[in-house]
Amino acid sequence: MSWHDKAASAVRLVTIDAERSGQRLDNFLLAILKGVPRTHIYRIVRKGEIRINKGRRKADYRLQVGDIVRIPPIEVKAPPPPAPDLKWLSELILFEDDWLLVLDKPTGMAVHGGSGLSFGVIEALRALRPAARSLELVHRLDRATSGCLLIAKRRSALRGLHESMRAGHFGKHYVALLQGVLAGGARTVDAPLLRRDTDERRVVVDAAGKPAQTYFTPRRRFRDATLTDVRLGTGRTHQVRVHAAYLGHPLAGDERYGDPKALGAWKQRGLTRLFLHAARLSFPHPATGKTVDIESPLPKDLVRVLESLDA
Repeated sequence: MSWHDKAASAVRLVTIDAERSGQRLDNFLLAILKGVPRTHIYRIVRKGEIRINKGRRKADYRLQVGDIVRIPPIEVKAPPPPAPDLKWLSELILFEDDWLLVLDKPTGMAVHGGSGLSFGVIEALRALRPAARSLELVHRLDRATSGCLLIAKRRSALRGLHESMRAGHFGKHYVALLQGVLAGGARTVDAPLLRRDTDERRVVVDAAGKPAQTYFTPRRRFRDATLTDVRLGTGRTHQVRVHAAYLGHPLAGDERYGDPKALGAWKQRGLTRLFLHAARLSFPHPATGKTVDIESPLPKDLVRVLESLDA
């Protein structure tokens, strides 16, 4: 049901079943009130208009089986803009079954709406699959990063995949082009990361931050760049980008953490985006326990950049 549907004008009482158990209240509301602006949902939660078992709860409350959620009438002045035609996104699915799917996310597309974006990957997939009511992101990729993105199709699958992730049973492998020649062999960056209070879009290495480990393995050295395999030990925001800069070798094409003077030179070489690609994802299947191993080939635009470095 969309927010401008007639049903949105009446109070709704929703009883939580096992599939929804454990889901955060804000994510639950975003899923069932499709199209309602995220800011509007957080506002009515803060004001106490959303009630759980007749009491107030915060947005991060984890729903339990049997909880009764009272949703007030939702009134918004104008309907949302029409969704863009994103049927082509279906052609980028690398793997899919009844429990999950892996998408080969293109660069430049956010994983979810917000910050001025009405549509991201998850909103597009929900629009393309209206019968799949429980589509949820298992993890995230930066807007500029391409490659393997895992989406759960059931709440139980999401819980299982998150448990596996916390237990360290996920393998996240990236291909990155680092500026400069990274001398020596493989090395580990173990440096805590903190989001700055003044700018949540920028992350810094800080002892007060959360633990973060990234493993860099040089694969091919060019005159002034190094093609590198990167494996994540943790999954922090902008982790690869910040740790690469911390090494003294920021990612090629990185407008946020790289050398601004180098951006023009990379554009002349044909690099108009961040050179970071989520090339491989491996994890235990939430239903069978068997290892799922998915690979995404390096995009053609990044292949052409490497070919230009060969010349």
